Amino acid sequence: MDLVVLRLTRLNVSTLTTLNRFRLFTSGIRWRNQRNFHPYTSNPTRTHLFSSVKGSVSPTSLRLTSTSRRLNICVTAFKPLAQRLPVIIQPTHQFHTSGSLRALPAPLIWVVLKPIQKVVAIILGRSIRKWWRALPPNKKQLFREWTWHRRWHLAGAGAGFMFLVSLFCLTHLDKSPVTGRTRMLVFSRENFIELAKFTADAYMEEFKESLVTNSDPRHQAVELLVQHLAQRNQDIAEISSVSWNVHVVEGPTVNAFVLPNGEVFIFTGMLEAVADIHQLAFVLGHEMSHALIGHAAEQASLSHVVELLSLILLTAIWAICPRDSLAVLGHWIQSKLVQFSFDRPFSRKLEAEADQVGLQLAAKACADVRAGPVFWQQMEISEQLKGEPNIPEWLSTHPSHQNRVRQLNRLIPEALELRARCDCPALPSADPRVTFSQNVQLILEDAKKQELMEKEEKIGKEKAGVMFPLPQTVPVPAQGAQVGGLLPTSALPQNSA
Repeated sequence: MDLVVLRLTRLNVSTLTTLNRFRLFTSGIRWRNQRNFHPYTSNPTRTHLFSSVKGSVSPTSLRLTSTSRRLNICVTAFKPLAQRLPVIIQPTHQFHTSGSLRALPAPLIWVVLKPIQKVVAIILGRSIRKWWRALPPNKKQLFREWTWHRRWHLAGAGAGFMFLVSLFCLTHLDKSPVTGRTRMLVFSRENFIELAKFTADAYMEEFKESLVTNSDPRHQAVELLVQHLAQRNQDIAEISSVSWNVHVVEGPTVNAFVLPNGEVFIFTGMLEAVADIHQLAFVLGHEMSHALIGHAAEQASLSHVVELLSLILLTAIWAICPRDSLAVLGHWIQSKLVQFSFDRPFSRKLEAEADQVGLQLAAKACADVRAGPVFWQQMEISEQLKGEPNIPEWLSTHPSHQNRVRQLNRLIPEALELRARCDCPALPSADPRVTFSQNVQLILEDAKKQELMEKEEKIGKEKAGVMFPLPQTVPVPAQGAQVGGLLPTSALPQNSA
């Protein structure tokens, strides 16, 4: 027994000594990193890269410097409490000597099983309907009486099921980064980072023929801007813990997206759609916000819970409907109700939150946040000029351009205050929103003047008889004229004196 106690004592002393050395080592690294921290400075070569994007940028329009003296006050609002608490490091013991197998991400398994669950629910509901039809009338009556006598037991079972669902949802609550909004997460952000690796490989295979080279000025401009946004928002753990990689895809699509693992994909059509570097900073900040908040995991979690509850309703539809055609119609109606009641409103909510956080990321990067609403005004006018149909907001997964402009205008004052705390240069007095409105007004006035001039010219031609001349009679070929070949000169219409 004494020998065992002595060994345990030596083990504890050794473990504590190792843990103390590790703490001293990590504190030394932290002290050296703070001492050797250099602000992200700009040079003429890097500043010139921004001029490759549509619009001109002055060297002072987007300042890339920051001072450590004001770094503590240049933080994003609603910083979660978990980021302010000290991290407790506990030693862990690995009992497995063989290499661990890499399991498939949970969201990928759910995506694969999702259609199978629907098929099982349809088969179960259809089987219940056939079983009920095959019962004789006396057994149907006995089953109804049995159900009525045990109605309170069945109601209690249903209440217990709803309680378990509610308990499941309550035990999976989480707070979103930056905003601190309470949400439900069935799948963690780490699961979607693993899934994003598979998704990134698929996109790289899809766009391998149209990827812009790293030496292209457009790629260098986007790369510099993404790294600048990440550098200026290092206080957010979800940004500092991810390696951000840029991929520029040659194509007219006006789109950009960021995967949860930091893979940034942007089409050249988006680079042509933005007017300057400030609008591009807002767009990239919006897409990076989706990744850092974990909107993909949040949306999949809600869809997972709603899908499980919908399976019960789907089984009931196929069990109650007398024919398969009616069951298919009921299935379609149920899917549309779920889509327009849960999926699309929730997607619009996440897009609005990404606009808010993206505006804060761009403000901390010293961009002119007033250019954010202008971008969506440009997109609205561009769609109108292209003749694209105006889809109502309740049918779309994104807020309307007008609602986005109104929301961003409400958030501009707060973003400007955040920008001022981040040691950014002063903005020009000319507001891009006012300048854009004035330019649009001038274009509309010029278009009206041009339309009036064309209308007056048309009226003048009609009065002069030039617009609609009298039709000329077709001349009859003379006798002996060549048939089937060129007509003689006498057959051409002659101008009467």
